[in-house]
Amino acid sequence: MNFNILVTVCLVYVVALFAVAFWAERRARSGRAKWLRSPLIYTLSLSVYCTAWTFYGAVGYAARTGLEYLTIYLGPTLVLVGWWWLLRKLVRIGRTQHITSIADLISSRYGKSNVLGVIVTLMAVIGTTPYITLQLQSVTLSFSVFASTAEGGWRLPDMNSTALWVAAGLALFTILFGTRNLDANERHHGVVTAIAVEAVVKLVALIAVGVFVVWGVSGGIGAMAQDIAESPIADAQFRPGRWVGLTALSAAAILTLPRMFQVLVVENADERHVETASWAFPLYLCLISLFVVPIAVTGLATQPATANPDLFVLTVPLSMDQQGLATLAFLGGFSSATSMVIVASIALATMVSNHIVMPLWLHWQNQEGAMVSGDVRKLLLRSRRLSIGGVLVLGYLYFRLTGGSEALASIGLISFTGVAQVLPAMIGGIFWRGATKRGALVGLLVGSLVWAYTLFLPSFGPGGILSESIMVNGPWGLEWLRPQSMFGVGGLDPLVHAMFWSLTLNTFGFLFVSLLGFPSPMERLQGAQFVNVFEHSTSAQGWAQSRAEAEDLLMMTQRILGAEDAQALFLQAANEQGKKGYLPDITPGFLERLERQISGSVGAATAHAMIGQIVGRTAVSVGDLMAVADETAQMMETSNQLKAKSDELTRTARQLREANEKLTELSIQKDAFLSQISHELRTPMTSIRAFSEILMEDEMLNAEDAQKYSSIINEEAIRLTRLLDDLLDLSVLENAQISLTEQDGNLGDLIDQAVATTSTLPSGDRLGIRRDKLSEDIDLHTDTDRLTQVFINLIANAQKYCDAEEPVLSIRLRKTGGRVAVDFTDNGSGIPTKSQSIIFEKFARLSDGNAAGGAGLGLAICREIMTKLGGDITYLPGQGGASFRVTLPPIPMRQRR
Repeated sequence: MNFNILVTVCLVYVVALFAVAFWAERRARSGRAKWLRSPLIYTLSLSVYCTAWTFYGAVGYAARTGLEYLTIYLGPTLVLVGWWWLLRKLVRIGRTQHITSIADLISSRYGKSNVLGVIVTLMAVIGTTPYITLQLQSVTLSFSVFASTAEGGWRLPDMNSTALWVAAGLALFTILFGTRNLDANERHHGVVTAIAVEAVVKLVALIAVGVFVVWGVSGGIGAMAQDIAESPIADAQFRPGRWVGLTALSAAAILTLPRMFQVLVVENADERHVETASWAFPLYLCLISLFVVPIAVTGLATQPATANPDLFVLTVPLSMDQQGLATLAFLGGFSSATSMVIVASIALATMVSNHIVMPLWLHWQNQEGAMVSGDVRKLLLRSRRLSIGGVLVLGYLYFRLTGGSEALASIGLISFTGVAQVLPAMIGGIFWRGATKRGALVGLLVGSLVWAYTLFLPSFGPGGILSESIMVNGPWGLEWLRPQSMFGVGGLDPLVHAMFWSLTLNTFGFLFVSLLGFPSPMERLQGAQFVNVFEHSTSAQGWAQSRAEAEDLLMMTQRILGAEDAQALFLQAANEQGKKGYLPDITPGFLERLERQISGSVGAATAHAMIGQIVGRTAVSVGDLMAVADETAQMMETSNQLKAKSDELTRTARQLREANEKLTELSIQKDAFLSQISHELRTPMTSIRAFSEILMEDEMLNAEDAQKYSSIINEEAIRLTRLLDDLLDLSVLENAQISLTEQDGNLGDLIDQAVATTSTLPSGDRLGIRRDKLSEDIDLHTDTDRLTQVFINLIANAQKYCDAEEPVLSIRLRKTGGRVAVDFTDNGSGIPTKSQSIIFEKFARLSDGNAAGGAGLGLAICREIMTKLGGDITYLPGQGGASFRVTLPPIPMRQRR
């Protein structure tokens, strides 16, 4: 094929991807992006895992080592099928915490530490650089294959120049569609849709080549099976240690590669999509790896011995004059490389801008740095675009320095091992509340240094960065520190050796330092939110009440989110606070919400620092310290239950104590009552008996004395009858055996009747009555006789027990809550406090001589009557004397006119 045609096809393909991405972005902005958030698009976006290493390198890997290439697919399959709940937890954390990258995850988990964010960012950039180099190398090699076979047209014999042009083109595409949205939590619908299209292209291309070699070259499945059995691949040595190590490494990569975290967590629109991906993506991996061995076997059989196995996907079709198939294969490899570079560049650029550029910018500003002139939004966008270019420049430089290693798989494994150093801090952070920032810091530094020393630096080749003397004898002649024989452990594969020591020392340092220390309050707070993310829908508050000005916060937010989005956020918060048309109050809840929103653009640590500059503090508040209790939810729940039971027991004990005191008092009152009632019964009975005997025995008694004694007997009988009537009346009332006789009446008339009745009693004329008869003119419908009985009892009590020199009883009406209450208040010394709670009991008599009723039955009868009438009677303390309030039944009333 003419090389110019290939370049044209490549450009047309890139333009088509531009069109797809642009179309998806427009549909998303217009609100018609429902299918863009489908499980299918999400699953296909995960295919960014399948890079040029998978497309080209897997075939070369199989040609060199047999079936060992399957470990690269086994790891992700095990994670998605067996540990999909882990992915779901990461997705939930990402959504609730507004996580923008894997560096943001680690930073936010460990107390929003930007130091950790910087370390993870640097590790990710360094660890991903070899992978970007791999993509540049694969595209460059594929161009060289076509260029070397071209009879005319534009040739690019200089590999370095080709790699530079490829890097520039990838940077342009990524900048155009990867930095359109500032908020990293806004879905990059254009990029994700383009990646989904590329996923289909590379799958179709690899299957097409596989179908061709099986049925077009070998003659069918049976013949291909025979070819496989006779090929060198069948005799490849099986190395169990390397299989286990590579499977574990690829499993870690699906979680820790920046590009995988971007599509798996950040770009996830619905955590239910993880369930679909848990079976759909392993199916995709199965399909894309299905023809790897047949292509490798055919390549070994048909291509020269000096041919690069990594390019069999291209060279086999080209050698058999299948130009169209070779072009499709080229586009498949190109898709594999571009999708990886685009997503990885977006993820790394977000990390660099959020954890390096923004913190440095804040540091260079004064204390009002978050509000200074200048658009933070433009700064972020510019930094991300420059970061994308910088990442690709690093990949190109690594390509130049390493000379373009022919084994693509080895470059990918170097990157896998580097980014896997984040795994201990990640897994420990989301499952262990005791993990600390210092532990994570030590683990990351130790693991990264060991990885760089044992694998990354040696990849530059002998004499590159590490001298040959160090490789052979170790630094300063210490053989136990040789890069590929650490601590005297030799004989291991260099990759397995580096992976074992880096992750082992990383994990040990993380656990050891975490166990030695104790998490800070903010770490404990974040730890509880991460570990118990399914119990905590939202994070706990991290701010105390602030005196910050809303205008300052709005100014800062506008420069990050833009004026429209910032004003909408503040307007919504104000409306929720009931302050429509004004700025919201700066409450802890609002600060937390604002921090979450901003963190989607600048990362959790930077957002926390920016708000802290304005608020004036970023320390953990008392509310945070209280919320830290969430980290021990089980203990707290048990403690709360015990406390509730203790409080209940305390209340019960108090109630029992009060009841006991009341019963003791009532027992005393009962004894007094029995003594009084026996006295009350005995006295009239004795009088009646004595005077009856006189009348019977004294025949000489004159008529005057007989009349006198007969009158005494009559009065004592009436007294005895009254006492028995009270006892019977109370019993009837308590047993609900009374039948009310309701009739119309007038409140003033009832009070007049009660006053007139009590005025005929002994000492009735000594009590002055003060009334407002005009206010008493109220019609009512009730049992007027019973209500009058209550009034008579209260007035009689005031006559007998008011100890003032000139006793006065005030009768006043009050209207409260649509009901009428009548207050009876005298000017005496009142009822002692200790006796106020029992005066309405049946046996209540005051021991100090100021008894509130003859035998202690009057007020008890009043209470029962008012209860039956639907009203109430209560004692009013603090009125200057004894005061009782009679609340009339809630019946319709009207004031007479």
